[in-house]
Amino acid sequence: MIIDSHTYCFKPYDDIDGYKNEKEHKSWIEDANKTHHQPLINIRDRKISNKSKSNMTFDIDGKSGRVLWKIKNELYTQYYYPPNLTNLEFTPNSLISEMDYAGIDIALLHTNPSLGRSNIYQSECVKLFPDRILSMACVDEWLIEDSPELVIKNVVDAIKGLNLHAIKFNPLGYLRSNKQWDSGVYEYFWEIITKLNVPIFFTLGTGPNFKNQNYSNKDAIKGYLEELNILIKWMNKYPENKCSITHGFPWRIFIENGNIVLPKDIWAAFNNPNLYMEVCFPVRIGDLFDFPYIEIWPTFDELINHIGFSNLHYGTDMPFQNRFCTYNQSRKWIENHYRYKTGMNQNELDMIMGKTAAKLLNIL
Repeated sequence: MIIDSHTYCFKPYDDIDGYKNEKEHKSWIEDANKTHHQPLINIRDRKISNKSKSNMTFDIDGKSGRVLWKIKNELYTQYYYPPNLTNLEFTPNSLISEMDYAGIDIALLHTNPSLGRSNIYQSECVKLFPDRILSMACVDEWLIEDSPELVIKNVVDAIKGLNLHAIKFNPLGYLRSNKQWDSGVYEYFWEIITKLNVPIFFTLGTGPNFKNQNYSNKDAIKGYLEELNILIKWMNKYPENKCSITHGFPWRIFIENGNIVLPKDIWAAFNNPNLYMEVCFPVRIGDLFDFPYIEIWPTFDELINHIGFSNLHYGTDMPFQNRFCTYNQSRKWIENHYRYKTGMNQNELDMIMGKTAAKLLNIL
């Protein structure tokens, strides 16, 4: 069984389900693009530009399925979304078609406020393909400090009422303040949420400074290690809960002279056997290294040595990984290239490609 533990489905950019209005939805999309590492491309000559987006106006061209940045009479685009998503939409039917072609049996839907804020929609995707699609619940993390009851109710309703399968947590409370997400009012939130008995997937960044996570710098590394320390404290409070780190580490901040160099302190969190990690390289560094990603194989070795096959699970960030490789290639670099060069046996491969995720999601 092949399980992709990181996929998305989302409605068009002008859909207001879960948002106050179209303007709010568009604002989330703008923020996601503004802080992302994908470069600007001048539409006139298709060349990469290093211009700042700070003085540009933002728009969306639904027909071509791309965002637009404009300054004076020059138009730029940025492929945060992969090409060919008309109206910036990716339906469950589109996902299933991609899964069938790539040989993926089950996919776990993630959530992100720029892509959708409706747990009902997540549930509808599952109902269309109940044997193929699972889903996480949306969490409005930036509202927890001021409206914890509301956020808690929405998550509980999603898990108990809509029968969703996991919880996605982005530390987006940092949009409001620098308070750590394991303490204060968050403790009230977690005391209830951790009793839902579903795995919690953490997308950790570099702390309150979101701009740091796109390039190698000491502040970014320090910030990320501090986030891991918060996770360690969180796991100590809730030791029975299974949790996972999405995407793997923020690989870009650890690149030195073309190599990924990980600090020793980064492995401390994995002393907890209930912490898992997603194996997901192409979507984050596919612009820096080409298929079959030989440059990251030593890093994959480190993940296996420090975390183990039983706590690593395959994920892609589909459809966003299509910026850099096909869905088939997201499997083949592991199954047909890395495996045979390193001597990974069939059981070890099966763990990463499906069994670990099945264990994490309680679908064994």
